Amino acid sequence: MVMRCARGFTLPEVVAVVGILAILAGAGVPALTDFIRSQRVKTVSFDLFSTLVQARSEAVTRNASVTVAPTTGTDWKTGWKVTAPGGTVIRQVNPVPNVDITGPDNVVFRGSGRLDPTIVVPTFELVGGGWSSAATRCVTVDLSGRPVSKAATC
Repeated sequence: MVMRCARGFTLPEVVAVVGILAILAGAGVPALTDFIRSQRVKTVSFDLFSTLVQARSEAVTRNASVTVAPTTGTDWKTGWKVTAPGGTVIRQVNPVPNVDITGPDNVVFRGSGRLDPTIVVPTFELVGGGWSSAATRCVTVDLSGRPVSKAATC
């Protein structure tokens, strides 16, 4: 009779490994969740920033006023669009889930690429929907028309 060696893992070994993996996953998931939230806010702020840069460039190129405004009403979370004189839509951004955006009713770049000096400097605050302040960014536009983004509250 030929004796065979037992192969595989014992039940206590499998339970120990699964327990260790569960502890490591439990410790890592909250950090990953915060990272995802922070990246989501960062991505939306970059989309807004690049839209403002494009609108400024279009205003200079066309030598006409170009407007950046929310797609519907004054809620920037519903997305936004860049329009040229006559209502031509240059760029439209889709609605943004899980990120709250507060900002002005619109931003108008004159043909020189600058803002109207009589208006208040446009400021956008982006916050991960209902999350900690770690997921907050601020995008402002100075009177020269240059947008600036920073990881902080406005």
